[in-house]
Amino acid sequence: MRPILLQGHERSLTQIKFNQEGDLLFSCSKDHIINVWFSHNGERLGTYNGHNGTVWTIDVDTQSRFLVSGSADNEMRLWSVQTGKCLFVWEFPTAVKRVSFSDDDEQVVCITEQRMGHQGAIRIFNISRDNDGTQQSLEPESMFHPVGSKATVCAFPYMPDMILTGHESGKVALFDANTGEEVLSNERAHMDVVSDLQLSADRSYFITSSKDKTARIHDTKTLTVLKTFQTETPLNSAVLAPNMPYVVLGGGQEAMSVTTTSLRQGKFEARFWHRIFEEEVGRVKGHFGPLNTIAMHPAGTAYASGGEDGFVRVHHFDESYFKARPYGEVEILD
Repeated sequence: MRPILLQGHERSLTQIKFNQEGDLLFSCSKDHIINVWFSHNGERLGTYNGHNGTVWTIDVDTQSRFLVSGSADNEMRLWSVQTGKCLFVWEFPTAVKRVSFSDDDEQVVCITEQRMGHQGAIRIFNISRDNDGTQQSLEPESMFHPVGSKATVCAFPYMPDMILTGHESGKVALFDANTGEEVLSNERAHMDVVSDLQLSADRSYFITSSKDKTARIHDTKTLTVLKTFQTETPLNSAVLAPNMPYVVLGGGQEAMSVTTTSLRQGKFEARFWHRIFEEEVGRVKGHFGPLNTIAMHPAGTAYASGGEDGFVRVHHFDESYFKARPYGEVEILD
C-alpha cells in the first residue's frame, strides 16, 4: 500500500473524518485549522479558518452539507462544507472536546470540558437545515452534567433519545438525551481514559480505545464487551473495517515519555487485528510519533491516520487485502 502523505498542518492532528461517500477527508489539528482533502489523490480542496485555539473535534453530516467543529477557544462552529463559510457559532465557558451528528443530521451532541469551576457538560442542539443554515438556536435542546467521571467521547446510538458516552474513568454509559439520566453503564469497560469511540455502520455495536492499552468492541444496547484487543502501548484511536473482519488501532507513548529505545522499537504503527479471533494480523509503519486519530473509508477501501507528527497518511488497500481469507477457510480438494 503506497500511502498518500497529506501535508497541510503545522502541529499534531486531533481528529480526521471521512464523509459518507468517502470522497472527502476532513482533518483538524492543534494549529487551529480544519482542512478538507480529496481522499482518492490527497489534493487539498480548502480550509475552514476561524477558530483561535486547538480544534479538538469535527464531524460532517450524511449529506456533506454541514461540518461541525469544537475547539479550545470555547466555541462550536457550524460550517458550509461547500463554501467554507462559518454559518453559526456557539460559545461556552470551557473547551469543546467532542462533537457528533445524529444519523438523521437533525441534532449535534457536544462535550464541554470540566475546568475553572465549570462542570463538564453534554449538550444536544437541534440543527436547522432551512435556508442557508445560519439561523440556529443558541439554546440547547437539552443539557446535563454526567455525575462522577467526566465524559471524553460521545455519539448518538441507534436507539432514539439516547446518548452514548465514554469517560475518563474508563466507563461507557448510555444517557437519556432528554432528562440526562444515566440509563445504563459499564463501569469497568476500560481501566483508564476512553480515548476514542467509533460506531459500526448500523450503530448496533461500537469500538473504544483507551490509555489502558486495550481496544474493545461493545454491544450498543447492553454495553457488553464482545471482544478485547490487548496491546503494549496506550491507544488513542480505534476503528472498525467495513466488509472485512478487522479493526485498526493506533496510539503510542506520549512524546515526553518516549525513549530512544521505544523510538527504535517503532511503536508508531497502525495495527490491524482480527475482529473475531482477537489476534494481530499486520502493522503499517510511517508516522514519526503517536497516531492520534484513525478513520476508515465508509466502503472499506482505504483508511487514514493522523499523527503527532502533523501528517495525515491515506492508505488505499491493495487487491490482496480483499482476497485474503480472513476466516482461515480450508480449501477441500477432491
